[in-house]
Amino acid sequence: MRQPGLVVASHGRHCVVETPDGERRICHPRGKKSQVVVGDRVQWLASTDEGTIEKVEPRHNLFYRQDEIRTKSFAANLDQVLILLAAEPEFSEMQLTRALIAAEAEHIQPIIVLNKSDLTGLHARAFIRLASYVKMGYTVLQGAFKSGDLGDLPERLKHKTTLVLGPSGTGKSTLINALVPNANVATAEISQALNSGKHTTTSTTWHWVDADRKTGLIDSPGFQEFGVHHIDAMQLAAYMPDFKPHVTHCKFYNCTHLHEPSCGVQDAASAGAISPSRYKLYGMLFAELTQPVNY
Repeated sequence: MRQPGLVVASHGRHCVVETPDGERRICHPRGKKSQVVVGDRVQWLASTDEGTIEKVEPRHNLFYRQDEIRTKSFAANLDQVLILLAAEPEFSEMQLTRALIAAEAEHIQPIIVLNKSDLTGLHARAFIRLASYVKMGYTVLQGAFKSGDLGDLPERLKHKTTLVLGPSGTGKSTLINALVPNANVATAEISQALNSGKHTTTSTTWHWVDADRKTGLIDSPGFQEFGVHHIDAMQLAAYMPDFKPHVTHCKFYNCTHLHEPSCGVQDAASAGAISPSRYKLYGMLFAELTQPVNY
């Protein structure tokens, strides 16, 4: 008999499904290609000691990245994505912009968190770089996770499903271990069950922050690149809050905002309403998404 479940981990052709009463079972999707990701609500069928995914329920959203060659799905059915940066190592504004665009495209609320506020000078410099994102309306929080300063982050995570995203070295593990004391043990157990062994850090894992399982935190692997090839270049400006209000002032409906006359975006950039660095990022992304793919 089919029963409902939540996918809390996946690796290769296997995944771990959690039942409504908290039991976890290794399951295998039907068919040759696995389409199951962490956060999926599924219907599954129990066998002797494992199970089979019979159906994936419709998703509210799917957060993923895509380069020229492959697509990497992080998680589905998210309320928000926490983009973790740090005073050190220095963050890439291009990578931040890519993650924000991917979240915007899927209607997922982003929260930017700048860790390591104890590194006073470096932190001040990094926070200045984020000032324009505050102005755009993004939520930008600060913290020093190693010393236990999480700010009001626990409250913002409450009763929501949040994907924690960020490059290596930003304090992702420190944050998750602070919120979920047994996270390392749970991840190790899941990895052992899925036979992923040394690939522990490359898998995405769901953790419950609270005993009544209302607050979900999804730990994702660190990344160095974040491709947005799934985004239509002509839609880029609509996903950038500092660009979007000016698009309606363009003379041409198919304006690229790069060279056309009577362009609201170019006028805004000239007037300083859009920062030079953001306009440059837009141009680079537009070029990347419109250049021919060489296989």
